[in-house]
Amino acid sequence: MGAPSGEGEAAANGKIDFDDYSADYDELLRESTKLYAEDSEYFARYKVDLIRGAVRRPIARVLEYGCGTGRNIGYLQAAFPDAEIVGTDVSAASLQVAAASNPQARFEVESEDLELGRFDLIFVASVFHHIPPTQRAGVMETLAGRLAPGGSIDIFEHNPFNPVTQRIVSTCPFDADAILLKPKELRSLFRHAGLQLQRQTYCLFVPPRLSWFLPLERFLGWLPLGGQYWVSAGHAR
Repeated sequence: MGAPSGEGEAAANGKIDFDDYSADYDELLRESTKLYAEDSEYFARYKVDLIRGAVRRPIARVLEYGCGTGRNIGYLQAAFPDAEIVGTDVSAASLQVAAASNPQARFEVESEDLELGRFDLIFVASVFHHIPPTQRAGVMETLAGRLAPGGSIDIFEHNPFNPVTQRIVSTCPFDADAILLKPKELRSLFRHAGLQLQRQTYCLFVPPRLSWFLPLERFLGWLPLGGQYWVSAGHAR
């Protein structure tokens, strides 16, 4: 889930090069997140399930920006079986892994001049904290330009107020360049890109081993203690 920098630039400015982690990304993620969930696939299922439950419109095209090794792609395909699924990332090595696991999806190396058309849903999971703050506005403008009328950009990010999240980020090798952002920064990025906030909610309060408490999460979205938060925006009508 790389930020929009080329491989040479990433090496020069000390950013994480996700090509270096493509082969063992899943194992490293599992090791880093086992404090919360033994099954690292839980996070992908959880987020896509939230979006699937919220969407009330036809979805013909889905983009996952920063798809990495494609961990979310299969769940997006299952949630939106009639949609074209496209994944992009700056890490070509990660996309090779993603394509091998998800042959029905389309994958493209992310770049400033990449032309993909418009999408009904743009899914961005744990990507913006890898993007240098000075580049975040440009990325949001790019995503806004790819969003179809009536569509939404759905972003999940780490909650910097949650101590478990802080622990996970601090011990994860590919989060060494992470600069966590608060929801108000994403709201500001939405506004500057001409987008209108549709949703802000905190999530991932309860680890899966306490599954009997999971139904309570929908009442806690206002509480800034979840492991992550979810913000959604679309073009102003």
